[in-house]
Amino acid sequence: MAISVISHLLSRFLYSDEVQIGPETVMTTLYTAKKYAVPALEAHCVEFLTKHLRADNAFMLLTQARLFDEPQLASLCLDTIDKSTMDAISAEGFTDIDIDTLCAVLERDTLSIRESRLFGAVVRWAEAECQRQQLPVTFGNKQKVLGKALSLIRFPLMTIEEFAAGPAQSGILSDREVVNLFLHFTVNPKPRVEYIDRPRCCLRGKECCIRRFQQVESRWGYSGTSDRIRFTVNRRISIVGFGLYGSIHGPTDYQVNIQIIEYEKKQTLGQNDTGFSCDGTANTFRVMFKEPIEILPNVCYTACATLKGPDSHYGTKGLKKVVHEAPAAGKTVFFFFSSPGNNNGTSIEDGQIPEIIFYT
Repeated sequence: MAISVISHLLSRFLYSDEVQIGPETVMTTLYTAKKYAVPALEAHCVEFLTKHLRADNAFMLLTQARLFDEPQLASLCLDTIDKSTMDAISAEGFTDIDIDTLCAVLERDTLSIRESRLFGAVVRWAEAECQRQQLPVTFGNKQKVLGKALSLIRFPLMTIEEFAAGPAQSGILSDREVVNLFLHFTVNPKPRVEYIDRPRCCLRGKECCIRRFQQVESRWGYSGTSDRIRFTVNRRISIVGFGLYGSIHGPTDYQVNIQIIEYEKKQTLGQNDTGFSCDGTANTFRVMFKEPIEILPNVCYTACATLKGPDSHYGTKGLKKVVHEAPAAGKTVFFFFSSPGNNNGTSIEDGQIPEIIFYT
């Protein structure tokens, strides 16, 4: 837009408080308002952009918000991307973003999309970035332009089928990374991988954790039977994993299957065959589900963990009621009940599954 037109808009606003902003003029007007320190006009521009924010333009506006240092608008764009991730990454503007914006999005725990589809979108971005940098669109160049963004893809959240059909054949990962990830999916103890396994929860707020034991003791054995504890909660939450005790014999790897079962319906709501490494201390060690599991208020559930490994620490002086209180989220109250049948000895008072990790 011609400088004279922008000068006219700015003068008109300064002398009459009148403002006429449209899709074609808003970004240039915002730039001018910031350059000449006219906060009222800047606020009008941000308000206009906020009203016209949609999934299909969220990435374009996020890039502009970051460029013009508009944190409020950037936050609204990110919220829109969280809620409608698939629509947002399918829009043309997604492949135009810069690497820092891409990384800012990939770091988020709150995207509502399967990791395999997110990976496909990131490959599309890498192809576009190669063209922008006038590089041949080769496997090596796609890996090069992605740089640190590649480490933010949460490959462990994929199923082995999704990984085999996409990333394993993409040429972007090294042969060693592909082998290690296949081993991570299929064997125990699992090799260490450099990729995050924390679920993308599509949830707001901070991760929370409750501990049901007041003391830790030694020697809890395993013979293939599940440790189980029943519980109810006073409000809707999403469980993302458990904290489990590890070996009393020093650093060790465990194989474990974790589950949450709706008690009355005997329905498995979520499970993960995985493993974890412990350091021999009495600490707990995180074992996560691949996707968050919705827990409804006043419904009885069973938390299960089937471990294969040496004798471990265990908890004692268990609590029937555990309250988690957060300033923004309020009180979350867990009630625990022993699970009937063969539960490897775990009860309200003693045993495994000391921690439940969740979002409110």
